[in-house]
Amino acid sequence: MEQKVALVTGASSGIGRAIAVLLARNGYAVALGCRNAGAAETVAAQIRQSGGTALVCPADVTDAAAVESMVAAARTMGRIELLVPAAGIAYQNLFQYTDEDTYDRIMDTNVKGAYLAAKAVLPDMIAAGRGSIVFLSSMWGEVGASCEAVYSASKAALIGLCKALAKEVGPSGVRVNCVSPGVIRTPMTEPLGEDTLSALAEETPLCRIGAPEEVADAVLFLASDAASFITGQILGVSGGLVV
Repeated sequence: MEQKVALVTGASSGIGRAIAVLLARNGYAVALGCRNAGAAETVAAQIRQSGGTALVCPADVTDAAAVESMVAAARTMGRIELLVPAAGIAYQNLFQYTDEDTYDRIMDTNVKGAYLAAKAVLPDMIAAGRGSIVFLSSMWGEVGASCEAVYSASKAALIGLCKALAKEVGPSGVRVNCVSPGVIRTPMTEPLGEDTLSALAEETPLCRIGAPEEVADAVLFLASDAASFITGQILGVSGGLVV
């Protein structure tokens, strides 16, 4: 039986890393898309030590040629069954102090990177009549966050992309969904500081901050046969936090 292949971008740390490790544990050969090849090699070694299959595919997700090369490398493992564009960056500042270069960097990484990866893998998925894409948005893409206007806009764009693309490729047997994490303890949220994270935990109905592995569980579900009739949906993993 042909092994399923998953391509996960942003796989060297945080949520992307947790997704890659969980997918490998559940039978996927995982292509680790990343900018930091050294950190990704550490993840790949962890996967291999547990009996899984992993390949590091370095790429700048904002560069179309680099993304095509990343996807070509992933294809050497087999047909890409699942794409999880998890690469992303955050930025906190007042909107009027957010310069154009920062805006471009956030939108290019969070939105264009997902667009380029999806565009590169879709032809094979459509030809095969099956496949799954799971985007990584954020609860801030749904409700907006003060001092994170551009980040919120980028994550809202992924929700729109998910819903529209699901309608477009559904007739070809390809499912497109989105996971919308709340406050998750990752290197991206560390700059908020413990006081802010504790305050956010208090505002969360489950009274704690989430773990990357809990987001990974949601991705695995949406990619699985248990979600075979689910597409165009946004699955919140936020502990019930609504701001």
